[in-house]
Amino acid sequence: MKGSQATYALDFEKPLLELEQKLAELKRHAATGTAAGAAETLDGEIRRLERRCAKLQEEIFHDLSRWQVVQLSRHPNRPYMLDYVQRLFTDWVELHGDRSFADDQALIGGLARFDGEPVMLVGQQKGRSTKENILRSFGMPRPEGYRKALRLMKLAERFDRPVIAFIDTPGAYPGIDAEERGQAEAIAVCLEEMAALQVPVISVVIGEGGSGGALAIGVCNRLLMLQYSWYSVISPESCAAILYRDASKGERAAEALKLTARDAYELGIVDELIEEASGGAHRDPDLTAQNLGVVLRKHLRDLRMMDPDGVVEDRYEKFRKLGPVTEPEKPATSSRPPAAG
Repeated sequence: MKGSQATYALDFEKPLLELEQKLAELKRHAATGTAAGAAETLDGEIRRLERRCAKLQEEIFHDLSRWQVVQLSRHPNRPYMLDYVQRLFTDWVELHGDRSFADDQALIGGLARFDGEPVMLVGQQKGRSTKENILRSFGMPRPEGYRKALRLMKLAERFDRPVIAFIDTPGAYPGIDAEERGQAEAIAVCLEEMAALQVPVISVVIGEGGSGGALAIGVCNRLLMLQYSWYSVISPESCAAILYRDASKGERAAEALKLTARDAYELGIVDELIEEASGGAHRDPDLTAQNLGVVLRKHLRDLRMMDPDGVVEDRYEKFRKLGPVTEPEKPATSSRPPAAG
């Protein structure tokens, strides 16, 4: 699999992986040098297997269930924020600390250039190894992470730099220490302050977009989502634990939540979907990053045409349009006069 760091397959990917392994073995055998007749036979078999791989991949990924999309968004080889920073931005300088308590490695940010234009980047970052995941709290920020993000966004506003936020978290960190330091307050202040930022804000859901942990950096002018990502008020497992008293019923909850990128787009929450490489971003991070870059470029260009007040008004209108409001029908009134006495 191009771009993956290790051979790993989800259950629904395994038939494809097995076929690709057979294809790779045939190609290795052909490369070692064989007789002319045998080489022709191998070439024909290789072409046949390539067609089978392409057809099987299309069949598998054409109509994934919502739970399968959730699994794909959590694939351990899926590109994270820093992978996109490396591929799309230059002059990256990470900034640290909330100037109040500590530096949270689960939510990172810093200065960079996109096509030569200075921008501010913030977003959740997961780890690859167990040690790194512990350091980054599996991408679940604590209050100091959100306070750092807000500090950087206000800095961007001061120097007129657009903000690009990468969302990839199952939710804010749920530990007692986070609650003691004001998790809810930190998220609420982020929501309030982001709504009034006078510079363009583009948020991109690149994997998981769970709960207030994601929304805290999601008050934006343009919300984009990668094809196999999800965005919801709660993760499927947490929803299942509350509604069904059983976290293992996450698959059932995922269907009820309608949390995929396609669902969010159809509901008018997302401004544009970004196509991933065939079979998911983990199979070709370079192509997925290229697709993301094209969409970012377009929306950033449009937003830079607005003045500061126009940017704020645009963001306000975006959120005012979310969620249609319906009123119950009034009961029909009779034209006849009331009966006497």
